[in-house]
Order: sequence, then structure tokens, then C-alpha cells
Amino acid sequence: MKFWFVAATRLARDAFHRDAMLARSLARAEAFSPFVLAVAYDNRRPLADAYNAAIEQSGRDDVLAFVHDDVWVDDWHVAQRLRDGLAAFDVVGVAGSVTREPRQASWVFDGDKPRPNREGLSGGVQHGAPDRSSPARFGDTPTEVRLLDGVFLAARAATLKERGVRFDPRFPFHFYDTDFCRSCEKAGLRLGTWPIALTHASSGKGWDGPAWDAAYRVYLDKWGE
Repeated sequence: MKFWFVAATRLARDAFHRDAMLARSLARAEAFSPFVLAVAYDNRRPLADAYNAAIEQSGRDDVLAFVHDDVWVDDWHVAQRLRDGLAAFDVVGVAGSVTREPRQASWVFDGDKPRPNREGLSGGVQHGAPDRSSPARFGDTPTEVRLLDGVFLAARAATLKERGVRFDPRFPFHFYDTDFCRSCEKAGLRLGTWPIALTHASSGKGWDGPAWDAAYRVYLDKWGE
């Protein structure tokens, strides 16, 4: 069994390994959690292309963690965390929503707007730079959820292969995670949050503008609500 970290980045190879938070943090974690690093460099294509390629290339016993390139993996024992989490759930992440309502655009949304409170949410993450981050605790974890934050998603390769679950390239970035979670649910998979220590440089705010609106229309056309 191998542990894969799968990412796509706009950086060139050398710049990614020198500057990206993900690469720098994994270099520190590798002694404790050996892994395969699969990165789409200079990427301008949908995340789905890189993520689906890794699914096809992986062995059945492998574990795949799909993660953004601006994530610092604080948890040196992330491989053991994934073993534990995937013994309890089919797909794990660090934050998510216990419920899913009609037309819910994201795990942290109420309908098509950000929810005003953290009721019904689970998990947590740090935001900012590794040495000056601020905590965002959403709720208790581990918890079974309906939607997960795409900043970090993990599953066994065999689970995705056997159930025919893939990422949809119709969602270049926005809604790819919400759509993936819906596909997992449709395939009968259980999703859950798990306590894995991460720091995300972005606060995750980017839900307005033409690209978001276009992706939301595609999402509603696909799922009907």
C-alpha cells in the first residue's frame, strides 16, 4: 500500500518544490509518513484531470489524498491518520457539513449563500501562514457528513475504482468538491471528517463572480437541485 498526495499547481516544477506550502511541509513529514507525490505542474486544466489521472495510475491498495498546493500539512503522522480515518469512513476530509439541503452550493453554505453560523458543521483547519495562522473550528470531529471541503479529500483507490467515482472536469475548480461528494453519496459511500492537522493559506472565500455563477448553473443542471 502506498500513500499518494495528489495536487495541481500553476507553478513550474522547481518553483513548486522550492516555494509551495504543500511541498515544503511534506518534505518534513516524509520520514514519518512515506508517500508518492503526484503533481500536475504548470497546470491550467481542471483539477479533475490531475485527480482522475492519479486514480487510474494508482494501485488498488493505495490511499489517495487530493490536496491543494497552498496547504501546509502540520501532521507528520498523516499516513496513520488516514489509515484510521479510512477504517471508519470511505472518504475523509478535514471539514464538512452534516446535512445537505436543496440547492446547497457548498459544505459551508445555506442554499446559495454562506451560512451565518457554524451549526451543522464539523472539523477544523488553520488559515494563514504556518507561523501565524488562525484557527477555524467548525464542530466536533470525527463525524459522518454529507459534504466535505475540497481542500483535503482522501479515499482508498479501490473504493473509487470499484464504485466508478471520479471527479467531473466540467467543474474546473468551483463546485468540484460538492459534485464529488454528491457522486460519492450516489455510489453509496460514507463520508466523514477526521482530525488531521492542516494549515490552508487561503480563507476559502471566492464564491462570487462569473466563474462561480457559471459553475453553479452547471451543478444545478447536473443534479437538479
